[in-house]
Amino acid sequence: MPALKIIKKHNKHLNNPFPSNPKSLSFKQGSLLLNSQTTLPHHQIFTIGADFQLIWRSDNGGYVSINHKSQPTRSIWSTIPGQPFISTAMAETEVEESRGSFIVKDRNVRLLCNHQTIEDIRVLNEKDQIFESGYVELESELPVLEITGRVFGMRKKKNVLNQEKWYALEKDVHSHVKYKLLFVQKNNNQIGFQIKLGKPNLVSSSPKLSPRTYKGFFRKPTRTRRFRVRLFWSFSKRKRVVVDSSNEEENVAMKDGGSECFNRICFTYSSEKSEKFFGFGEQFSHVDFKGKKVPIFVQEQGIGRGDQPITFAANLVSYRAGGDWSTTYAPSPFYMTSKMKSLYLEGYDYSVFDLTQDDRVQIQIHGDCVEGSILYGNSPSELIEQFTESIGRPPILPDWIISGAVVGMQGGTDKVRHVWDELVAHDVPISALWLQDWVGERKTVIGSQLWWNWEVDETRYHGWKQLIKDLSAHNIKTMTYCNPCLAPMDSKPNARKNLFLEAKKLDILVKNKNGDTYMVPNTAFDVGMLDLTHPNTANWFKKILREMVDDGVRGWMADFGEGLPVDACIYSGEDPISAHNRYPEIWAQINREFTEEWKNTLVGKEKEDPDPSESLVFFMRAGFRNTPKWAMLFWEGDQMVSWQANDGIKSAVVGLLSSGFCGYAFNHSDIGGYCAVNIPFFKYKRDEELLLRWMELNAFTTIFRTHEGNKPSVNSQFYSNERTLSHFARFAKVYKAWKFYRVQLLKEASQKGVPVVRHLFLHYPNDDHVHKLTYEQFLVGDEILVVPTLDKHKRNVKAYFPVGEKCVWKHIWSGDLYDTQGLEACIEAPVGYPAVFVKDGSVVGDEFLKNLREYKIL
Repeated sequence: MPALKIIKKHNKHLNNPFPSNPKSLSFKQGSLLLNSQTTLPHHQIFTIGADFQLIWRSDNGGYVSINHKSQPTRSIWSTIPGQPFISTAMAETEVEESRGSFIVKDRNVRLLCNHQTIEDIRVLNEKDQIFESGYVELESELPVLEITGRVFGMRKKKNVLNQEKWYALEKDVHSHVKYKLLFVQKNNNQIGFQIKLGKPNLVSSSPKLSPRTYKGFFRKPTRTRRFRVRLFWSFSKRKRVVVDSSNEEENVAMKDGGSECFNRICFTYSSEKSEKFFGFGEQFSHVDFKGKKVPIFVQEQGIGRGDQPITFAANLVSYRAGGDWSTTYAPSPFYMTSKMKSLYLEGYDYSVFDLTQDDRVQIQIHGDCVEGSILYGNSPSELIEQFTESIGRPPILPDWIISGAVVGMQGGTDKVRHVWDELVAHDVPISALWLQDWVGERKTVIGSQLWWNWEVDETRYHGWKQLIKDLSAHNIKTMTYCNPCLAPMDSKPNARKNLFLEAKKLDILVKNKNGDTYMVPNTAFDVGMLDLTHPNTANWFKKILREMVDDGVRGWMADFGEGLPVDACIYSGEDPISAHNRYPEIWAQINREFTEEWKNTLVGKEKEDPDPSESLVFFMRAGFRNTPKWAMLFWEGDQMVSWQANDGIKSAVVGLLSSGFCGYAFNHSDIGGYCAVNIPFFKYKRDEELLLRWMELNAFTTIFRTHEGNKPSVNSQFYSNERTLSHFARFAKVYKAWKFYRVQLLKEASQKGVPVVRHLFLHYPNDDHVHKLTYEQFLVGDEILVVPTLDKHKRNVKAYFPVGEKCVWKHIWSGDLYDTQGLEACIEAPVGYPAVFVKDGSVVGDEFLKNLREYKIL
């Protein structure tokens, strides 16, 4: 097995401000050929399960397509005539890593096999046949379809013509491998696929590769091997990968035994030039990804992500800290298109979705097998419902957290009580006070940071339990903060516990290659990271949460989860890159399990109530495909306190909309953003106007929550002056005014997976103008249309009224009506009056306006 090369750049103090991009294989166009011995006819229809069928045609070199029997003329997946849909290669993986930022590259690519043959397409009607085929799940609708053949590489730059007999090409083949592609019906609207490769056959007369390329990866063949040798399948479980890594050194990891195998699979199929691609998890820069290469890897989103000059500065002082358009905490290997096509990958291997060519999709997967599903649906909402039926959906949030503002504050008991008094004086509806600095605070080079030791700092928060009790008496919950990392407590004077040492003694921290605790660099200090795959970790951490909740806490931010080093040694022994992508899902699962276990300990009426007033809530930022099954609520991480597109207020809207396609039904951002910078030549401070506009924006998201940011003293805060307090009170009431509708949307999300905040594509998929929208406007459910003001000093916006459902949109402030579909209108939107519309005469619209009048907003 080829090596995993890791380059650590944690401690470099001066870096290239324009770092390289992820680099994946470039699969050259090959040919699809039929084995001369095949008995496939010119045209044939094969059944897959009860509801799907695959059509084979030999026209133009041959291709296959899949459709649902209810719409036999509509293809939901098809290959490109005469071109291979499976390719493979051997390559080394290089990962550059620095403090939660990663870049994955392919290097030393060899034995590229970009030609494919089809030997047979057959229907499997017996369980024994399916088992022999290598399919790992037998709970499927029969029959199953199997396509077999070989992929091979040519020694010479030979134009492989479809009409040539493939055995005539044998002399020019340098390597080949047998494949199996299985299609199986998973349910009425979903068809699963699996690609498995056998062991490679290397032809002895193939051109010699350099010693550097061959060394350590595979043995040279010792005898001539003909192209028609029999292939034996190997579906053994992956062995543990041991990695040797150090700063900027090349380090090699091998599978046990060092046997050769192909470790890249490219799955290629047709697309259309005009087709738009939505999804891929929580993305911040784009909504449509046609023309992009989208890497699927969990990591820090970055500081700036291409917005200048901050990205330049961040990259200069910390390697790749600026990120780019593709970096995200919560990617997902899932998409849907404007043509109502949809696909997702199972597993956690690194993958890249290449959408740069007009006529095709090309997915590159790191591994020797691929598993995924193709979805059938007639609308975006149906596709989301089908996807979330597989990955899971969130529970309905408790009533308390959606009833008013979640007020983020820091500073200790006295400050909290003072600001609380001001909020009461301004009649702000409050759900909770979120006190992230409950564990104490220390000053570092990047600002104020927390002590990562999950117990209350009783010096900072004297009378902690009484504070919680007093808040509870006014129906205000207390929320806190934690993450899966632990900092040494040697320098904290009032620490009662040292959770880092406890975890170290229990041997539940991630280890390095030497078997010692892996001290993971994180911002300004190093931490130990919990090994969430260890069987003792979950129960140990749940005890910490239990102590916090026993004090009266009812919610917390479950931060991080995106930074597991790819050279870490963990208990499960799984592939380190796959473990990295799976880590945030396990982190969410542990938190969720605790909330359910705690709920089951309640007695009497509360235990019987499906939504008791004391229900717990946690929210998190890191995730992967299945995280929506476990997490209760998401937030978008650390946006800049700026107006910029890639990492400012505009990106917060894009993140909401993109994640909504992928099952992240409940999401929100920090009001005002988080990341401020206050150094010479690079100053990003939250100004008052930005704060006010962000309040207006978030009044129409699932949760209305503030954050003081990483540098509270340089940022405008909701409590800064009379204007900010009054504006905050006003939009907390606007948020409260549509609570009745929010309750409906939460229920719908828990049943169908559709998000609260929606891109217009979900309800107007046939409007081409809608396909082009990014952050400009969005829907809340399907009854409220929001056109936020996202530019400094702007007092008007352009609102687009989509083509589709016939309705009249009513401007909530003026009462003006807009009944022309496809109209783009200029709408006045001074501070305090964002452009918001409801459907005229609808129950939701009338109730919303009624509540606004009751709260004296209108």
